Amino acid sequence: MAEDLIKRLEAAVTRLEVVSRNAGGGGGVSLSGGGDAVADVASSDPSILAFEDLISERVVRILSAAEKIGGQVLDGSKIVAEAFSAQKELLVRIKQTQKPDLAGLAEFLKPLNEVIMKANAMTEGKRSDSFNHLKAACDSLTALAWIAFTGKDCGMSMPIAHVEESWQMAEFYNNKVLVEYRTKDANHVEWAKALKELYLPGLRDYVKSHYPLGPVWSATGKPAAAPAKAPPPGPPAPPPAPSASLFSSESSKPSSSSNEKQGMSAVFQQISSGGVTSGLRKVTDDMKTKNRADRSGVVGVAEKESRTRSPAFSKTGPPKLELQMGRKWAVENQIGKKDLVIDECDARQSVYVFGCKDSVLQIQGKVNNITIDKCTKMGIVFTDVVAAFEIVNCNNVEVQCQGSAPTISVDNTTGCQLYLGKDALGAAITTAKSSEINVMVPGAVPDGDWVEHALPQQYNHVFKEGRFETTPVSHSGA
Repeated sequence: MAEDLIKRLEAAVTRLEVVSRNAGGGGGVSLSGGGDAVADVASSDPSILAFEDLISERVVRILSAAEKIGGQVLDGSKIVAEAFSAQKELLVRIKQTQKPDLAGLAEFLKPLNEVIMKANAMTEGKRSDSFNHLKAACDSLTALAWIAFTGKDCGMSMPIAHVEESWQMAEFYNNKVLVEYRTKDANHVEWAKALKELYLPGLRDYVKSHYPLGPVWSATGKPAAAPAKAPPPGPPAPPPAPSASLFSSESSKPSSSSNEKQGMSAVFQQISSGGVTSGLRKVTDDMKTKNRADRSGVVGVAEKESRTRSPAFSKTGPPKLELQMGRKWAVENQIGKKDLVIDECDARQSVYVFGCKDSVLQIQGKVNNITIDKCTKMGIVFTDVVAAFEIVNCNNVEVQCQGSAPTISVDNTTGCQLYLGKDALGAAITTAKSSEINVMVPGAVPDGDWVEHALPQQYNHVFKEGRFETTPVSHSGA
């Protein structure tokens, strides 16, 4: 099966090469020496041969595992293979092309950008059972943007560091796959391990060996093809900096290269819809739980007027509260419902809450896992979960665990209040790209006041003895 996959992947790469030689437009890049020269580079250049080895060894391993899983996991894996094939084609072209300006670079990278946009589209909308696989694969593709590095002032990390940082974004979801399937299905575990090893050490070591300082453009090759639409006469306005971009690490310090940095931010501004970095909000005294009168130790249902962030809720269908296929409770598009109850459930069932606003749901009994997705001003009271309780893409949620929960994860969420009973104090809480997360736990005295703990959202990184040491930044709360 692996040999068949290799043949298909090589055929796809060959088709890309034929298209690049024969295409007359579509934002292609003019190459010196024609198609024969491109074929010569692909067959003899050590860096290109090494990248082909990376594809045949690492990417094919992912496809082999995905073939055994099928469905969306296979579809997402094929897009990963397509993205690496597109990058291989770009590396071949770089050998024959002069270094373009920023506009030309954006056009040059368009084939890779389009593949990554296709991957992003698979993670949008209602979450599927393969969401963690798709998100890990999609986020991992940002590592391929190392090819856009043009120098230390371009606003990106160095290529090796960029690959490592990009994988950190994807690892959150990849680890979820490992945890979920560790005792269920070895094929999913193999897929997750193969995905990680594609980047660490795979792509990282490749970049380290061949392009540690970025792509090496040809000094004698032909210029890259100009964008299809020329800008109007006169100096064009600089492109707006995207709110969420792979290249959002630009310094705010004025410099002679500031325009170049802003331009680099626009090169891949549509690659990822999720923010790489997010702004930090200062919590004022009146927002702190200890100074508010509306906190009681149970899930509150009153709207918090101090929250000013735009809600994540958008109604996409009719209200729903039903058991699907006997295994999954679906609670969707509920607005202003404070009396939602699920009281007939068992440990084999899961609960998925999507697109609800200003509502309260009680789950009476033990379930396998609970996921809260794209909800605003939502209260959840549950007893026990066997696997995990997840909160993703939410604003202003309050959760009370009356029993036990081994794992609680909060992802891309602003404003989360967790109330953990004494049986839930051993829960492992994982957070990513989230802010304003507070955990309430019982006090030392029975029937005493609840004690609030704010989870850090800022970290301090110090380089010591050849490695970075990371510690959370604590705030006194006084």
